[in-house]
Amino acid sequence: MSLTVAIIGRPNVGKSTLFNRLVGKKLALVDDTPGVTRDWRAAPARLAGIDLTVIDTAGLEEAFDDSLEARMRRQTERAIEEADVALLLIDARAGVTPLDQHFATWLRKGKTPVILLANKCEGRAGAPGLYEAFELGLGEPVPISAEHGEGLAELVEALLPYVPPEETQPDADQEAEAGTDPEAREDGRPEPVRPLQLAIVGRPNVGKSTLLNSLVGEERVLTGPEAGMTRDAITVEWTYRDRPIRLVDTAGMRRKSRVDDKLEKLAVADALRVIRLAQVVVLVVDAEAILDHQDLTIARMVLDEGRALVIAVNKWDTVTDRAGTLKQIDDKLQSQLAQVRGIPVVTLSALRRQKLDALLDAVLDIYEIWNRRVSTSDLNRWLAGMTEAHPPPAVEGRRIKIRYMTQVKARPPTFALWVSKPLDLPETYIRYLVNGLRESLDLPGVPIRMLTRKGKNPYAEE
Repeated sequence: MSLTVAIIGRPNVGKSTLFNRLVGKKLALVDDTPGVTRDWRAAPARLAGIDLTVIDTAGLEEAFDDSLEARMRRQTERAIEEADVALLLIDARAGVTPLDQHFATWLRKGKTPVILLANKCEGRAGAPGLYEAFELGLGEPVPISAEHGEGLAELVEALLPYVPPEETQPDADQEAEAGTDPEAREDGRPEPVRPLQLAIVGRPNVGKSTLLNSLVGEERVLTGPEAGMTRDAITVEWTYRDRPIRLVDTAGMRRKSRVDDKLEKLAVADALRVIRLAQVVVLVVDAEAILDHQDLTIARMVLDEGRALVIAVNKWDTVTDRAGTLKQIDDKLQSQLAQVRGIPVVTLSALRRQKLDALLDAVLDIYEIWNRRVSTSDLNRWLAGMTEAHPPPAVEGRRIKIRYMTQVKARPPTFALWVSKPLDLPETYIRYLVNGLRESLDLPGVPIRMLTRKGKNPYAEE
């Protein structure tokens, strides 16, 4: 059983730095600017044999209206409610501030146990603040340095009283001796289904966070009229029709020439990382600005990475000329993304929770196509028909011969052609084969990669 710990504190005390240190990855954006983190995010960690779920939260602010700061505070309160232990982080070099005292008083009234951490205690500069921390009334502070990794052993000792007892489960060696190796699954149990990695991307303020909240049925991430609200890529574990899905909300991606702010550059880089790790990407576009230049740039980026793509046209309830808008979408896809025909397009309203099932069904369908494999015999029968209908061109008086074809991998579907002169096979002929492959063997909407190889048929008998 995992111990859930929430890292809390006022802005710019090092919460995200500690989060990255505990999870062992640079998942959270870190910058000297206060208020970088806005949504809370969770990630698994293991510290000295203790399994943890670590939650990074926004900086606590004394705001109780409908402002962005107040919404961030409410998100942090929810994270504290879900945690087994709260880690209150203070900046030892800055000393105890009135805001630290205010929130320490507030935490003492709550039900969640609190461990006080004095950050930035490397060297002697943090010593006065460490001693001041005793006056917060939360017990002995644990001196740490999140940036340098100091004090983690003391943090483990402070966490041990809250670690739940181990469940009585046989370990891997015991299962292997009993003939039930969890890797082999000889006991007949089904293999665990891995979550589908689903990323939500798009321009700022098109409704990405609203879509995630509507899908999971709760206010998991901040939403509002302010553009660029999401900065960190927020991951949410979720299940749809018994299928585990890992949803990731990302920051809005503007044109590169318009991105000047350092934090926005970091947020966009994080969004690009999410795209590379995703399996299916939902590109959210605004129904009032259909597939503009930046939308198409993001779509090409997703396809170039080999990810499966679904286009979600949000705010569809505001569209009056729906037939004309659909025709406009189809024309742009045909002209601008002709290399991948059949990309699924779903019209919906994230705010009104309309047609969300249609979106998820399209995601599952395109994921199945993205994973599809075609038998070698079917491929070569198809290839014979294609080359007979339109033979490869001749080079220097000799016709190029395509001897053989096989699928070398899925995700995305990737095929290899054994060609007599691979460097001379025109790109137009490869596109002819890809388009025919997509239509004849039912591979719509996913990127298809075609590789050329020189040599004899590796499967031919000697």
